[in-house]
Amino acid sequence: MNHACSSKQDGRPDLSKGVTCTSVPRIQKAHMIALHRCLVYIYLEIRINRAHERKKMIQQIMALTLLLMAKGTLSLGMPNVLLIVSEDNGPELGCYGDPYARTPVLDRLAESGVRFARAFVPYSVCSPSRACFLTGLYPHQNGQLGLATHKFSTYGNIPNLFTLMKSAGYHTGLIGKLHVNPEKDFPVDYRDISGANFGRRNMKEYAESADTFFNGSDEPFFLSINYPDAHFPLHKQQFGLPKTPIEPNEVKPLPWVGVDSARLRQFTADYYNCLQRLDDGIGMLIQKLKGSGKFNETLIIYIGDHGAQFSRGKCSVYEAGMRVPFLISWQGVIRSGEIRNELVSTLDLLPTLLGIIGAESLLPENLPGRSLEPLLNGLTVPWRRYVFGFTTGAAPRIFHLGYSVRGERYKLIVNPLSDGITKNLSAEAYHTHLNSHYIAGTTMDEIQKAPAHVKTAYRTFLNSPRFELYDLEKDPYEFNNLADQAEYTHIRESLIDALQSWQRKTRDPLSQPKMLSEFAERQLKMRDLSYRKDEGFRWPYLDQFPSWIHR
Repeated sequence: MNHACSSKQDGRPDLSKGVTCTSVPRIQKAHMIALHRCLVYIYLEIRINRAHERKKMIQQIMALTLLLMAKGTLSLGMPNVLLIVSEDNGPELGCYGDPYARTPVLDRLAESGVRFARAFVPYSVCSPSRACFLTGLYPHQNGQLGLATHKFSTYGNIPNLFTLMKSAGYHTGLIGKLHVNPEKDFPVDYRDISGANFGRRNMKEYAESADTFFNGSDEPFFLSINYPDAHFPLHKQQFGLPKTPIEPNEVKPLPWVGVDSARLRQFTADYYNCLQRLDDGIGMLIQKLKGSGKFNETLIIYIGDHGAQFSRGKCSVYEAGMRVPFLISWQGVIRSGEIRNELVSTLDLLPTLLGIIGAESLLPENLPGRSLEPLLNGLTVPWRRYVFGFTTGAAPRIFHLGYSVRGERYKLIVNPLSDGITKNLSAEAYHTHLNSHYIAGTTMDEIQKAPAHVKTAYRTFLNSPRFELYDLEKDPYEFNNLADQAEYTHIRESLIDALQSWQRKTRDPLSQPKMLSEFAERQLKMRDLSYRKDEGFRWPYLDQFPSWIHR
């Protein structure tokens, strides 16, 4: 975006003539007037005040300017918004330093904008994760506690990105799966490729559908495009992509898996092939956006919905499940090449977007997320100390209840129903290869060949204790549980306090013993999946929890 502003011969702004800018799409007049007045105020006050008052004056003006930057620099009216979401991949991208990834398109996107180095989802399974970033609410606040295909649902009538962006004047679109119930609560103007599409990953179809959308309206648009890669089953190559697949001898298993074998290298290679195909597809998408002439007017966001489906990843609250790639770019507006290390969450997406488009008045009350605008402007501001995670396993057959609270260095996992003896059904699904989605789970034979600390970690995974504590600085892959070591007692207790405070603040129904036991009992009772044949089935918590949350 090019700003051509009138200036004097010496290069300083000619404030007497005002500020005129060209090629700025849909800029709100209020923002320009406020900026103009601020510049005039700065110019006049510094010029007319006595020398001994100037330092104080400049400090006051700088503080005001920083505030305006935090709230308004990005609020240039109504940019188009393109939200790109991939499936089942963590930050295994070139721009995050991965040694095997071939992701030049996403790497360039990171270079042209802001990369969030420590970004997390609240739940590491598709439906709950997507419900979180669409509603801006934690799973127990929005209701989507498991997979939509297992009849889990939001409570209903919750404002979300599609309804809010529509209210703000946007033409809305969704390409790819939604996978949140009830779908009627997420209406859009344009809908295409509505299935999961795991068996047919034709990137050209997604790009062509997006092209139809880009050219279908002159209104500012909000498009969410959801790709099937890198969900299992993993495909080495489809529709000629990637052109040059990665072979098993070129990679090693993901480090948090902790185990190496020829079998795991094959799955790992195809995982990277999925990411390479995803990158190719996003490249086609961006070319279509440029061809529409709307690229410079478009804010582009890329996130993964949760981590990869290898053991100790998806469905868990370990880093491998919760940590995701998160990139934001807006050519010529957002600072390029910026890397932010704050603890950010996909819950921050909704307040960020409404802030950028100047629609804060539409924000629902008491959202737990924060606007990322100050970080996108390069500011250093007080930020959250912790991010919180949650899981139920996502379906009765893989039920496991877990929480996590992660700080700068230490992370606590709480398994409220665990005794260290009863098996974690979600972990067992990986060990037994419950279905084709769990086929890359680490086998007992592979674990037996691993180092001692990795064997211990897998015992912890399968027979989860009540508490797990990890020093992420020394142990980034969470192999060494410190929860029972006396010297870490104070850290464990402080994180327990933080988690309980969060549960109180967000009104978590599962913090109440009666509701917790009833929910768990119901899940375990339904392990036969008989509910899937009952068209009128409804999980009781959907009627029970809202009364607790809102009372």
